[in-house]
Amino acid sequence: MAGLAESGSNPDVELLYDINGLAKAAPPWFDRVMEFVGEYGLLLAMVLLVVWCWWSVRRRGGEDAAASVAALVWVPLAAGIAVLVNVPIRGFVERPRPFYDHEGLEVLVAGKNDYSFVSDHATLTMAMGVALFVANRRFGVVGILLGLLGGFCRVYMGVHYPTDVIGGFALGTAVALLLSPVAAALLTPVLKAVERSSRMGWLVSGRGRGGPGGAGAVIPGARQGEPGSGSGAEGAGEPGSEERRERGLAA
Repeated sequence: MAGLAESGSNPDVELLYDINGLAKAAPPWFDRVMEFVGEYGLLLAMVLLVVWCWWSVRRRGGEDAAASVAALVWVPLAAGIAVLVNVPIRGFVERPRPFYDHEGLEVLVAGKNDYSFVSDHATLTMAMGVALFVANRRFGVVGILLGLLGGFCRVYMGVHYPTDVIGGFALGTAVALLLSPVAAALLTPVLKAVERSSRMGWLVSGRGRGGPGGAGAVIPGARQGEPGSGSGAEGAGEPGSEERRERGLAA
């Protein structure tokens, strides 16, 4: 198999050896960093990115807050659905991990005994990145870059072929994009109901409705007829006001 890589007759294997060869040349501490990043770090970074995006959308508020938050709710759902779709694909293809068929690989993570195609990590991170891009372009670009880095790390770690990663990118993107309109139609009414809730509305919008200074607001301590009291002209309609004016004329 190594001969195939050297001859270039199998670009998938050749690229696997080229990228994984970087792990052999790198110092041990760098491989440990890449192991953590590829296995856990990028997933954690993706979650934090989604939370950051939600916080900025919530603070901004506005009429489209419910739709924006609904799109963010779709991000983890898209990842979960994409991974579920991948279960029968992996069982059908039954492709062994590359280190079973190719010698000389630097495998950074032990215990990977399941099938290789399609990469769960690549599927999950790219589904989140693309779904986040649908919700927010600025944050989504960062999410997609994290997904691409995650795919590179899986090959670097020696646990996936490049085509495993490419297949994961394609699957995650397809699920995130194709089901996004359905998710928006189902989730937006739910988030609008949450926004109207007095207890959970803060999850959608940080700006209250009818707050201080709004129409009909009454300023505490303001007397009738004073600005902000919600009444008409000053003194209008007060009991005895006409009688006091007549007494002042008589005096």
